[in-house]
Amino acid sequence: MRRAGLVAAGAAAALVLGGGAATGAPAAPSAPTALADAPSGRFDVPLPGFSPPTALRDGTPAEVGLDPAPLRAALDAVAARSAEGPADQRLYPGSVALVGHRGVVVAREASGLAVQYAGEPGATAAVELPADQQVPMTTDTVFDMASVSKLFTSVAVMQQVEAGRVDLDAPVVRYLPEFAAGGAAKSDVTVRHLLTHTAGFAPFVPLWSLYPDRESRVLGALQQPLQTEPGTAYVYSDLSMIALGALVERVTGERLDVVVREGLTAPLGMEATGYATPDAPVEGAAATELQVVPPRGVVRGEVHDENAWSLDGVAGHAGVFSTVDDMAVLAQTLLAGGVHVGDDGPVRVLSERSVRALVTDENTEFPGDAHGLGFELDQRWYMDGLSGPRTAGHTGYTGTSFVLDHASGSFALLLTNRVHPTRTGGSVNPPRRALARGLAQALRVPPRVGPDAWSTQPVDGATQVLRAAVDVPARGGELSFAALVDVEGSDPLVVESSADGGATWRPVPLRARDTARGVVVPARDGVLAASGHRTWWDVTGRLPGGQELLVRWRYETDALYLGRGVVVDDVRVEARGDVLLDAEADPEALVADGWVRTS
Repeated sequence: MRRAGLVAAGAAAALVLGGGAATGAPAAPSAPTALADAPSGRFDVPLPGFSPPTALRDGTPAEVGLDPAPLRAALDAVAARSAEGPADQRLYPGSVALVGHRGVVVAREASGLAVQYAGEPGATAAVELPADQQVPMTTDTVFDMASVSKLFTSVAVMQQVEAGRVDLDAPVVRYLPEFAAGGAAKSDVTVRHLLTHTAGFAPFVPLWSLYPDRESRVLGALQQPLQTEPGTAYVYSDLSMIALGALVERVTGERLDVVVREGLTAPLGMEATGYATPDAPVEGAAATELQVVPPRGVVRGEVHDENAWSLDGVAGHAGVFSTVDDMAVLAQTLLAGGVHVGDDGPVRVLSERSVRALVTDENTEFPGDAHGLGFELDQRWYMDGLSGPRTAGHTGYTGTSFVLDHASGSFALLLTNRVHPTRTGGSVNPPRRALARGLAQALRVPPRVGPDAWSTQPVDGATQVLRAAVDVPARGGELSFAALVDVEGSDPLVVESSADGGATWRPVPLRARDTARGVVVPARDGVLAASGHRTWWDVTGRLPGGQELLVRWRYETDALYLGRGVVVDDVRVEARGDVLLDAEADPEALVADGWVRTS
């Protein structure tokens, strides 16, 4: 597997590798860097490295330069999917959303219900509780994080790497000899394969029903045969993470919950975060599913995942419970390269080198499945307009999502109980995308030239057109404009001209110069498309002469997923020094259908 450095899309600067203090030890004061002076609230000025360590505090979007309107719309969209919303829009009883930018929590809202239904063990259907027995959702509600727990396991593994107990490229059998059972190829599986879901395991095996106790279930997971040769395919697998949990337990001599508490949650002050064990269920948690098989009734305070439940609530793939504020602490710590700033000063829980490994793509051979050592990367299906090579996160089956945007120093957290009382409801991905989209749109793109620019709107399944008319002399003309283009691959910007009043259109051959790197990108078909790109292009194109032309910028989106969109500015047409069109001097020369003029 090839490993790409964690760099800004279209930028040359990579994150600076750092050693850092030992895990859990006070961190050395950070030297002043340009990051501290980088403008906040901006999409078009990506941070080149980690965010400066800072203590989280509450604030407003405006004080960190964010546009509050898209955030408000996103939060309303999330709430509309809860029990508070119209009946035909509901996806979950309740939710808690939190958005942070540059160390400031700019939004934290709860909606709906933490508990709406009841059902005793053995029940086959849930019963809606009377209104006075239902439990409202609050911002302090504890959630079953489901597969977001995998991030805690990944951090624990990297801490063992730092401690010298684990080698990422060593075979797993070095630490777990019993792992070798299940075929000769098992001896070729490395720790890195497990972290990147390229070991070759099946996605899932019902350990809870196949084996009688925790010890035999863990062994059963470890000894599963492979479906593919190690390193040849990406298959998201709980079995890989269960194996990593067992590996951490073997090299430390402690159960995973103890390792995570001592190495991560306690140093970070995440007092509401931990695993729900049989002797310590979580009080006041949001309820999840009425489970019929096994006959558990409405699950609350115990892990929803059947395999994790059968492993006494402590497993590498699921089992962590947390609150949105505790998860915000983890998010800010990772954005800062492994340093948490608390009441007692800074504490380092991971080196910058380790955090970089967590969020640097290891799966470049498997396009669309970008993955660091534990973290998913650049996944539009829930990261939406924040997606990019430096956007990391994970989702959980219970309805949770965790998104880190290193390029802006931001994070978006959405916790829901979407499996309460059943897992058969609609997908929770639309509100996940809505929150990420709201944060992306809140990050400003100021005009490149002059007081205003033209921007597309974040609308799925729409065609948006910006158009100008220009008389071009026989010698032809030169079109130029500035553009910021961050779009999903199927939603490009197309620049076209028409000589017959719009009856037919043909592409304008273009050349786009990346202002960050100076690289020239040809676009002879008039198509400008970049995903995860956050800097401006200077674009030029040749227009045919001897006629009155219509020139248009056409942005057409499909039904799913968006980038940040397109911003166009400083539109000009010249012919040998004569200015034929100057939209800065005459903004009315541009006619918009769907685009908006922004300042």
